[in-house]
Amino acid sequence: MIPRKNMGRVSPLLLILLALGFFFATYNLVTLIIHNRATTSSSVSISTSGSSSNGGGSEWFDPVKESNLVQSGDRKFHVALTATDAPYSKWQCRIMYYWYKKMKERDGSEMGGFTRVLHSGKPDNLMEEIPTFVVDPLPEGLDRGYIVLNRPWAFVQWLEKATIEEEYILMAEPDHVFANPLPNLARGDLPAAFPFFYIKPAEHEGVIRKYYPEDLGPVTNVDPIGNSPVIIKKSILEKIAPTWMNISLRMKDDPETDKAFGWVLEMYGYAVASALHGVRHILRKDFMLQPPWDLEVGKKFIIHYTYGCDYNMKGELTYGKIGEWRFDKRSYLRGPPPKNLSLPPPGVPEIVVRLVKMVNEATANIPGWETE
Repeated sequence: MIPRKNMGRVSPLLLILLALGFFFATYNLVTLIIHNRATTSSSVSISTSGSSSNGGGSEWFDPVKESNLVQSGDRKFHVALTATDAPYSKWQCRIMYYWYKKMKERDGSEMGGFTRVLHSGKPDNLMEEIPTFVVDPLPEGLDRGYIVLNRPWAFVQWLEKATIEEEYILMAEPDHVFANPLPNLARGDLPAAFPFFYIKPAEHEGVIRKYYPEDLGPVTNVDPIGNSPVIIKKSILEKIAPTWMNISLRMKDDPETDKAFGWVLEMYGYAVASALHGVRHILRKDFMLQPPWDLEVGKKFIIHYTYGCDYNMKGELTYGKIGEWRFDKRSYLRGPPPKNLSLPPPGVPEIVVRLVKMVNEATANIPGWETE
C-alpha cells in the first residue's frame, strides 16, 4: 500500500494557473520535426538486450550485463492501461482488449489479467465488456488541459486499492495492439521499456537537473523512455508511482520544463522518477513498432498507432499532408471507425496493411461495434 502522504505534495497554486492547450496535431508536427532531424543525424542502434551505440561510439547502460539473473517461478504480468470515458478512448480500448484476448492464449505469451484503469470517477457502458477499475481524475483544473497528467495519479490509486495477483505489470495504452504474443521482457527486478527517439535527457540536462540533482549521478541515469510500454515488478512500481505523479505535476508547474517537454512531459516525469529511485530499465527496441516510421512487424510485439498514416495512390508516404488514402485515429474523435476500412494501396509498407487488417478483424467481431 502507498501512504497517502506521498500523494499530497501538490501546491494549491497549480489550481489557479492558466490552462495551456496541447493538441494532437501539434504533437504530430513536433515529433515529425524531431524524427526528421534524428534520421538525418547519426543513427542509433539498440540491441534487444538494451545496449546502444551511436556514431560517437558511446553506449547506453545495459542493466542485464550488470547482473547474473536466474528466471524462475510465475512470470505472468498484468496488462493495465489508463483511459477516459470519451468515445475516442473507448473504441481504442475495445480493439486493444480484443487483441489482448487473442494473443494471451498463444504460445510464447506470458500475459495474465487485464485492467482498464478508468480515470473518469464513474463507471461507463464498457464495464461488462472490459475488466475495469474506476479511479478519480485529478481535481478540476489541475491538469490544465494536459489530460495525460491523470495517468500517474490513476496508477497510484489503482495500485493502492486494487487486488492484483500478478507480480509484474505491463503499463500499456489504448492505442496499442498486440501483433505477437508478448513474453515477460523484465528480468528479476529490472523492468523492460521501449526507448523513444524523442526522449533525450542529455539534451535537456539543464531542465532535468531541476528534478535530478548532480549529486545523484550523471543525467544518463535517466533512461530515454516513458511509462508505456514498460513491464515492471508491482512492488517497484508502487514505489515509483507517487514520485512519478508529483514530479509530473512539478514539471507542469514550471514554465521552462513545460515548454521544453510539451506533450511528452509526463513521459519525462516517469523517466526521472525511476532514476530517483535508482531504477534502470532494459531497453527493448523490439517491444513496440510505430507506423508509418517502422515498416515491418516481424517478431516485434506491439503496434502503437499514434501517428497518422497518409499515402497517395502510388503507395508513397505523404506525412503532414492528408493522403489520398489515410488511417489516423484522430479521424474518429467522436465515435468509432466504421467496419471494413479500405486497405492501403499497393506499395504501402506491410505494417500499415497489417494494422488496418487487425482493426477490421476486431471491429467485425466485437458485438455492437457501431453503437458505441
